[in-house]
Amino acid sequence: MNQMVQPKRLLRPDIHSLVPHGGAMSLLGRFVEADAETLTAEVDITPESMFCADGQVGAWVGVEYMAQAVAAHAGWCARQRGEPVRVGFLLGARKYACSVPAFPVGRVLRIHVRHALQGENGLGAFDCRIEDAGSGMEVATATITVFQPDHVEEFLQRSSV
Repeated sequence: MNQMVQPKRLLRPDIHSLVPHGGAMSLLGRFVEADAETLTAEVDITPESMFCADGQVGAWVGVEYMAQAVAAHAGWCARQRGEPVRVGFLLGARKYACSVPAFPVGRVLRIHVRHALQGENGLGAFDCRIEDAGSGMEVATATITVFQPDHVEEFLQRSSV
C-alpha cells in the first residue's frame, strides 16, 4: 500500500517565548511570521490590554509594541541558532509618526519590523511600522534602535559602577 507522505508542518512559536518580558508587560498577542531580516506580530486591543483607558490604548504605546516585536525577532533568530532568548535594551525611537491618537478596543494591530543595521558591538536598528489589520492602513512608523550585549550581567555590573 503506497501512502502519501505529508510534509512537516512548522508550528508558529508562542510570541511570549520569544520576548524576555513577563506577565502583563508582554504586550504582543501572537507571532505571524519571521525570517532572518523581518518579523510580523499582532496585538489585539481589548479592555484588558495594558495601558487601556476609556476604551483605547494611547498611540504612544506603539513604540513599545515595535520594541517588543524587535525583541521577538532577536528571540526568533536566537532560537533558529539553537540559543536561548537574551535580554536587550531599547535605546530609542527615531521619527515616531502615528496617524491616530489612540488604538481603540476591538482593533487588531499588525507590527512589522525589518532589520536595517547591525553592528558587531550589539547595536542595531530596525525600520518598524504598525498597520490596522482590518483595513491594512499604516498607522505608525519609526526606526527603533536597540542594544543587545553578549553578556548582560557583566554589562549591567560595569554600567552600575
